[in-house]
Amino acid sequence: MQADWAAMRSSDSAATGVERGGPAGSRLLSAPKFGTDRSHYRAAIERWMRRAFPSRDGLTVVDIEVPVSTGFSNETVILDAAWTESGTDRRERYVVRIEPADGGMFPAQTPQCEVSVELQYRAMEAVAAAGAAPVPPLFGYEPDHDVLGAPFFVMGHVPGRIPADVPRYTEAGFVVDEATPVQRRRMVLSAIDAIAGIHSLDWRSAGLDWLDASGAGLPTAALQIDLYRGHARSELAGREHPVLGAALDWLEANDPGDDRVGLTWGDARLGNIILQDYRTAAVLDWEVCALSPTEADMGWWLMFDRMSFDDMGIARLEGYPSRDEMIARYEETSGRAVLDPHYWEVFAAMRFCAVFIRLGDRLTAAGFMPPERNPAVGNLVTAALAALLGIDNPTPDLMAR
Repeated sequence: MQADWAAMRSSDSAATGVERGGPAGSRLLSAPKFGTDRSHYRAAIERWMRRAFPSRDGLTVVDIEVPVSTGFSNETVILDAAWTESGTDRRERYVVRIEPADGGMFPAQTPQCEVSVELQYRAMEAVAAAGAAPVPPLFGYEPDHDVLGAPFFVMGHVPGRIPADVPRYTEAGFVVDEATPVQRRRMVLSAIDAIAGIHSLDWRSAGLDWLDASGAGLPTAALQIDLYRGHARSELAGREHPVLGAALDWLEANDPGDDRVGLTWGDARLGNIILQDYRTAAVLDWEVCALSPTEADMGWWLMFDRMSFDDMGIARLEGYPSRDEMIARYEETSGRAVLDPHYWEVFAAMRFCAVFIRLGDRLTAAGFMPPERNPAVGNLVTAALAALLGIDNPTPDLMAR
């Protein structure tokens, strides 16, 4: 599972300039994944920031980097800006997230969600305004393609550490090598508290109607299943995906009809959290947020917990809460019972599996995988989904060969 997830997500939270068990970010101006020159970014971003912050005299971008890992989801730029304001010299660090040329990785919930970076920015604005969970400071969204060649947003840099995907934080890195049992427990429970906080947001009063896939104020799990079924059909373009098809049918037949709908983060996992003193300092990567039964986030969280321990054959770290303890903490903090964790873990694996179709095709198109090893269908996510369903998997993992 490590290689599969790393291929997909190393482009996101890894690129915020915070420590992931090693030195932060590359100092390369143009990341090797990209064939186009990014040398114009400094001047373009500097001009944009001067317009955005007119009171900052002499604003200049004094340091800029495009981390090597950026790519398949959002491109990321990390920069330092210096200026004088009210007679005082200032310098701060910022993160710019740029829409990829071929669009986001996940299916759009509504037409208003087609631009991934706009979706992320608007969702974080709502979460910040409600005080539902900590997010980075937000400094502006730019829809004009003429500035950087694609829409982007600017947020403040939040110092801290992020549990790594490669190697997985459960097998190496600071969570294994440095954290005490008390710190590990605090890290996990703080993250679950953040998830509960997100779910406390009233999506209607927060003005999140633009995220409603129903268009009628009635978002449901059934709509999400239909959305991912259509996405999978489109991305497969005639290819067979028997495990995913079985999962979609199973989810439809066993829909619990959960009406506890709210804003879901969508990618609820430690790899999308900046930690300070093993507490959640900022929640990142909102490109797959949705209005759906909120238990979906716990399903995603539990899926990743299983993939990070059980599926990798790694014993649970000392101090790390058990699955039952994590569920109990969420129930205590949110006031919501976790009614059907298995259903929502299958739902999570289905979503992950559906998104991997586009990832596999992009890996192949970019030359990272030969066509005969395209992992769009055959990957460890598919294997994990088949195991959750208790069915055979006729599509072996092609990335492991």
